[in-house]
Amino acid sequence: MNTQTYTARRDKLRATLEEKGVDALLVSHAANRYYLSGFELHNPQCNESAGMLLITRKAGDWLLTDSRYHDAAKRLWDEDKIFIYRPPAHEQMGDFLQELCPGPVGFESSAVSFDFHSRLVERKSELKPLSGLVEKLRYIKEPAEIDIMRRSCALNHKVFEQAQKIAAPGMTEKELAWEVEKLYRDQGASELSFSTIAAVDTNGALPHAIPGDRKITDNCSVLLDKGCRLDDYCSDQTRTFWVGNSPSDEFKRALEQTQEAQQRAIDVIQPGESIAEAYRVARGVFEAYGVADHFTHALGHGIGLETHEGPSVSPKANGEFKPGMIVTVEPGLYYPEWGGIRWEHMVLVTANGHEVF
Repeated sequence: MNTQTYTARRDKLRATLEEKGVDALLVSHAANRYYLSGFELHNPQCNESAGMLLITRKAGDWLLTDSRYHDAAKRLWDEDKIFIYRPPAHEQMGDFLQELCPGPVGFESSAVSFDFHSRLVERKSELKPLSGLVEKLRYIKEPAEIDIMRRSCALNHKVFEQAQKIAAPGMTEKELAWEVEKLYRDQGASELSFSTIAAVDTNGALPHAIPGDRKITDNCSVLLDKGCRLDDYCSDQTRTFWVGNSPSDEFKRALEQTQEAQQRAIDVIQPGESIAEAYRVARGVFEAYGVADHFTHALGHGIGLETHEGPSVSPKANGEFKPGMIVTVEPGLYYPEWGGIRWEHMVLVTANGHEVF
C-alpha cells in the first residue's frame, strides 16, 4: 500500500471523530495501527506494544512509539510527527495527550488493558472508550486488498492439493502440519495466518484441535484447517478428506450434508441480504437432516489483515452484506465417536452477488 492509501483511510476515520464527541482517537490495536499507517502489523508480545497512533481532528496524526522502533518509524512517518516515549510510558504519553488534545480523546476499549487505562487516566482524565471505528472501515476491502487476498487464497488452494498428496499412512498430525508450513513458506507466504489444524479421525471432532502424535492410517479421515499470510493479508480454508479407498458411510453422509449447507448459505450472500440469514439457512439444512446439534459454531467470519475480523457470520450478526466484504463460510458437523467434517470457502461480496475464492 502507498502513503496516499493510508492517508485516505485516516481521513475516513477522522470524519467520524466529531460525531463521537472526541478530538482524537488513540489507536492501539496492532492490525488497526497497521491499516492506518503501515507500521508494525504484530506487537512483539501479548503484553507488549510496538506503539500507538493518535489520529486527531486538528493537530495532525502522530505515531507514538519507543526508542526501539524510532528508525523503523522514520522510514514511513514524518519525523516531526513521531513521539518517542520511555518507561513509564503512561506518564509521558498522558502528558503528551493532555498538551496536544486538551479535550476528550477516544481510545480503543477492546485493545487497552485495564491497568494501562487506569494509569493513563491519571495524566489525561478526558478519555472516552470507543470500539469498532477502525474495524468497520476494514469490513469493506479496497480493490488492492481484494487482489492480494485472491492471491493468498489461491496459494492456499495450491497447498491443499499438495498436502493431500503427501498425507500418507504413518505420518503424524504434527508432521503434516509442519509440511504444510514449509509448503507455504517455500512458495512465497511470509507466515501462517494461524497455527495449522491437522486432525485425524476422532480428533476432527475438536473444531480447534491441536496437532499431535496421532498417525494417519489407511482409511481414515483428516481435517485440515490452514491459512497463510501473503503480502500481509490472510487466507483461511478447511477441507476434510479421506485417506484410502473406503470412506465410511458416516463420513460420506456428513460431508454431503456439510457441503450442501455451505452452498445454500453462499447462495444467500449478495448485497443487501441479512448476514444472520446466511447462518440460519445453513443451520436449516442441518435441521432438515436432524443433525443440527452437531453444528456447534458460527458459520464464518470476516478475514483480512487478521484471520478473524468483522463481520461475524452468526445467528446474532447485525447488518447486511455489502460489496467489498470478504467472509468465510465454514459449516461443520462434529461426532466424538468417529470425527468431524468442516468445509470452508472464502467469499467476496460483489456489486451484483458474490465470488468464491
